[in-house]
Amino acid sequence: MTRVLVVEDDPQLVRALVINLQARQYGVDPAPDGATGLRIAAARQPDVVILDLGLPDMDGVDVIKSLRGWTRVPILVLSARRASDEKVAALDAGADDYITKPFSMDELLARLRAAVRRTEAAPLTPAAVLVATDDFTIDLLAKRATRGGHDVRLTPTEWHLLEILVSNPGRLITQKHLLQEVWGASKSNKTHYLRVYMAQLRRKLETNPAHPRYLITEPGMGYRFES
Repeated sequence: MTRVLVVEDDPQLVRALVINLQARQYGVDPAPDGATGLRIAAARQPDVVILDLGLPDMDGVDVIKSLRGWTRVPILVLSARRASDEKVAALDAGADDYITKPFSMDELLARLRAAVRRTEAAPLTPAAVLVATDDFTIDLLAKRATRGGHDVRLTPTEWHLLEILVSNPGRLITQKHLLQEVWGASKSNKTHYLRVYMAQLRRKLETNPAHPRYLITEPGMGYRFES
């Protein structure tokens, strides 16, 4: 049974989530605040965490950072905060997805199922060194990309950017994180770098670069690799 930790202080919302999740055969552990959520996470080892940011005892971003200190469990943020900088802060801290309130229960459940599938299909471990799609293959250990049986020549910068994305399949990686990792902290606002290099990667790897299937843009937020 897939176990879901729900860290949320609104009792009515918690009740709705518990009813809907249990009806679909999920195990649910509710927590009314961040400290309780962290204790339950350590004790129960959930498969997914649904987390509100506005908790009574601590900010949800701090909960994300604490969890990321020891686990790669998918974290779905569920929050009334709509500002893009709030979303970016949560994603940079390590959240996998961000859903704003009010929300559709069907959408939440769909994103929950997607998070579980990604975890089952592509666990983030050092052993996951070969990424194969219908159109190209990435060998992270050999640092080699092939398409149609031929090597794809990538620059060191293109490779670094691609490596970050394919190592985190399905996860939204923020512009700020990519810029800092590839170009350094001093370039964290140079978003045009990303547009140029992502366009180059799409031309080299995507069948239809104008309508990419694998290297996806989340406008104003970042990019994700969909396998």
